[in-house]
Amino acid sequence: MSDPSASPVTVEVNGTAARLLVKLMAEMKIADSTEVLSRALGVMDTMLSAKRNGRRVGVYDQESGRFIDVAI
Repeated sequence: MSDPSASPVTVEVNGTAARLLVKLMAEMKIADSTEVLSRALGVMDTMLSAKRNGRRVGVYDQESGRFIDVAI
């Protein structure tokens, strides 16, 4: 029996989101938009989970030694 959560769905996005998706696909050299969307949603889920657990989420800049919090 197949996993119903793995069944494909159609997602409608606006023009801005579509352009960003195409840009990310090109930068990441990924031909499948689903892979980019899955990665992005996974990152967002991880970030929200960290925030719920009181952890900081951000980017560390090695050059300056600064930690920059990401606003969600």
